Amino acid sequence: MSFIPQRTRRRYQKVSRRNADINMTNLMDVMMVLLVVFMVAAPLMTTGIAVNLPKVGGKSIEGKDTSINVSVDRDGYYYIGETEVPQDKIIDKLVAIRGENADVTVTISGDQNANYGRVIGLMAMLKEAGFEKVGLQTENKPLSKKDAQKKKK
Repeated sequence: MSFIPQRTRRRYQKVSRRNADINMTNLMDVMMVLLVVFMVAAPLMTTGIAVNLPKVGGKSIEGKDTSINVSVDRDGYYYIGETEVPQDKIIDKLVAIRGENADVTVTISGDQNANYGRVIGLMAMLKEAGFEKVGLQTENKPLSKKDAQKKKK
């Protein structure tokens, strides 16, 4: 073996550098699978009982506050989530859930076949208990052909 100085020996050696790049293809595959999973699972995550909401026009209310959903079924029974709550205890339960957070929004999902008095009575009880933000949940009314044509223009 011949003597080669240290400096020239480095020239003959292969320079092996590690590839520090991120493989974007694998990352995009994982992100696409997660997107599909959440798109499929999101509609299934609704809580509460099944009520037939009235359909009205207007745009959705968007807020960043904490929201509590109270449902009134067609027989006039009150539900928080899927748990039935008697009329005399519903305010106490909601006050306990609210705690110190005064910015809590209470959304009432009243079945369109529910007694109007039960829904409005619940709203009145909530206002008397100090809930400032109380609203009614509805479904968007499907656009008529005339409205759909106006929206396209």
